[in-house]
Amino acid sequence: MSAVRIGVIGAGNMGADHVSTLHRFVSGAEVTLVADVDRERADAVASTVPGARATDDAHALIADPGVDAVVIASHDSTHADLAIAAVRAGKPVMCEKPLAPTTRECVRVVRAEQQAGGGLISLGFMRRFDPAYMELKAAVAAGACGSPLLLHCISRGVSSSPGCTDEFSVTGSAIHEFDTVPWLLDSPITEVSWHAALTTSAVTGLRDPQLMLLRTADGALTTVETFLNAGYGYDIRCEIAGERGTLALANPARLVADADRARSTTYPADWRPRFADAYRLELQAWTDAVAQQQPSPLATAHDGLTACAVAEAVITSMKNGGRTIDVEVPEV
Repeated sequence: MSAVRIGVIGAGNMGADHVSTLHRFVSGAEVTLVADVDRERADAVASTVPGARATDDAHALIADPGVDAVVIASHDSTHADLAIAAVRAGKPVMCEKPLAPTTRECVRVVRAEQQAGGGLISLGFMRRFDPAYMELKAAVAAGACGSPLLLHCISRGVSSSPGCTDEFSVTGSAIHEFDTVPWLLDSPITEVSWHAALTTSAVTGLRDPQLMLLRTADGALTTVETFLNAGYGYDIRCEIAGERGTLALANPARLVADADRARSTTYPADWRPRFADAYRLELQAWTDAVAQQQPSPLATAHDGLTACAVAEAVITSMKNGGRTIDVEVPEV
């Protein structure tokens, strides 16, 4: 079977990491073209893959006959238009989250995919492929803790990106939980509320940490903490309390250091080491599906629309004093 020739749009941290993973660890994948508005950055990333080319025109990449499938890892604001262009060209897409910044744009993408015959867009909610989350989901499905009653989700980082806003903490970080929680419980999120207390002195102009409450259709209640400027490391946690016990992700640290009468482990600096396996498994599953012309096992465009609807409800609560807001997913 010939390799799937892949074009990657976006040569920042996410795009560069995808290029590296596809080239080094994904069988059947060949990165042939890299696009970025910064041509020098595109050149630098493309130079890491023998034979790969670079361009500053994302639409030229989509139209290129040497590209069979497209990975979109550019700025969130570009996702909708690029995904639509790719499906209109008949090319499978793996789009990083979010599918688009607003539900209105997500609806436009979903409709374009439907008009193209459906099944072309996969969404990069990589936690569905993280071995720890997969084991957690299997344990829930097997009834290991009984019926889930409470979920506690924590997402902490070292520092936020420049210009980060209150809303970005929701759309750029918490949105992972907006997909993961209903996936774990097999139950949609029906209502949300947003809360903030004291704010870290590490940044100004940003309410950090934030706390969100989610209720799913099965009645379970979830707390979601986002703390972008926790400082000590990149830390992802999830615990489920059920009728007969609890389930929780274990710390994935691979090294324990003993010195000076103390024991310690380290935290990763960002998402890349923590979710390296998840991204590798996700990209392999997507590449295999494209090569075999089979349905993708990744999250769908409609899953992206649903997560965006939850995010918009959270932001509505943020702007209305933490009032509980019903989640309304637009019909498409």
